[in-house]
Amino acid sequence: MKYKNIQHVFFDLDHTLWDFDKNSEMAFGTIFKQNHPEIAIADFIEKYAPINQACWKLYQYDKITHQELRYKRLKESFDALNYAISDQAIHQMAEDYITLLPDNNHLFDGAIEILEYLNSKYQLHIITNGFANVQYKKIANSKIDTYFKTITNSEMAGVKKPNPIIYQHALDLAKAQKEHSIMIGDCLEADVQGALDFGMEALFFNPNKEYKPENIIEINHLLDLKNYL
Repeated sequence: MKYKNIQHVFFDLDHTLWDFDKNSEMAFGTIFKQNHPEIAIADFIEKYAPINQACWKLYQYDKITHQELRYKRLKESFDALNYAISDQAIHQMAEDYITLLPDNNHLFDGAIEILEYLNSKYQLHIITNGFANVQYKKIANSKIDTYFKTITNSEMAGVKKPNPIIYQHALDLAKAQKEHSIMIGDCLEADVQGALDFGMEALFFNPNKEYKPENIIEINHLLDLKNYL
């Protein structure tokens, strides 16, 4: 099946093009090697990954602030490991992590190839809930910035996906119409259902083959987009 009449393709960034899990683990690896060598990175990530995901969901719905997110995900991870660490050390680690994170720039397999493929046919854009300054660095450092006509983040829109306002903001910035646009992302709720509820087409990037409702169209590899676009 090919989508007809699409002119604008909107991508999520983290967990869709930019391999957040791999890059995050590398950033923490650098921090722990210098400051907490007794912590096994694999043990920390096992606790951190689901806690971070849960914290982002709270942030997505404005139940915690940007600063609370940065602290809470680390504090709860160390608590889960029964590892004693001061609040001051957690705040410093939160800063160090954000500084180091854009230095590692692994993309998902096929990311550059699919951007090259789409770039000649469509206008490409980013919509992200991530922190603006960090996201810009990720996009530039991973050398994918040249592919995107616009980058919409939640700070400039004043709301986060799945709020329809961020989708409208992105369309306005791109000078696009929703009936000519499609969203591609890894989060069923924020990226896919958010876009569908707004009136845009959407595809679910699902590399881990997680559960999805029957009405949602998924891709398991970025190059699968060639089947639809």
